[in-house]
Amino acid sequence: MTIDAALHGALAAAFTRPIPKSAGAQVRYLVKQHHGSTRDVAQLLGVSQRTIERYVRDQIKKPRHDLADRMAAEVRRRWQPQIRAKARKAAATTAGLMVDVRARFGFTAPVGTSDDARMRHLTLALPPHHAARLLDAQEHGATDRQLQRATADVLGEVYFRGEVYFRDGGHRAHGLEVELTDIEQIQFEL
Repeated sequence: MTIDAALHGALAAAFTRPIPKSAGAQVRYLVKQHHGSTRDVAQLLGVSQRTIERYVRDQIKKPRHDLADRMAAEVRRRWQPQIRAKARKAAATTAGLMVDVRARFGFTAPVGTSDDARMRHLTLALPPHHAARLLDAQEHGATDRQLQRATADVLGEVYFRGEVYFRDGGHRAHGLEVELTDIEQIQFEL
């Protein structure tokens, strides 16, 4: 799972209505979001305009697996924008985010040192200003690599508590950056 998808998943938890289940309902929703343009939806999903028209009329009911995944993802990204914005604002101003991650995490350091990154399973509460950094980066179109870097920085600041543990009050680990790689699982919650 990507960090972008995990952040979208956290915001989706705030939805008040379920996302449309059938392929026809999903495509009709996307067409409505694109002001009735079946051509735009066809380009978005990578299929022909005629295929989209068939889904709108329920002439095709069962999409290919990869197309079904793309349709569901695009609907999720657009579903209940006001609820999503409200949840984003709450996380960034008052509530923060919870993150549960299993990944290689630590400082960029020589192999075998105590600062070297290793597999860790962390569950941390991210304060609102840290949550805001991640959500703002996502909203401004950051790539997953950029989100991974931002998540590493945020986790480093929260987990290492501003140099208490690994930096030893500023006496060690100068110039080392926090790294987050080999993400096995990551989940955010509001």
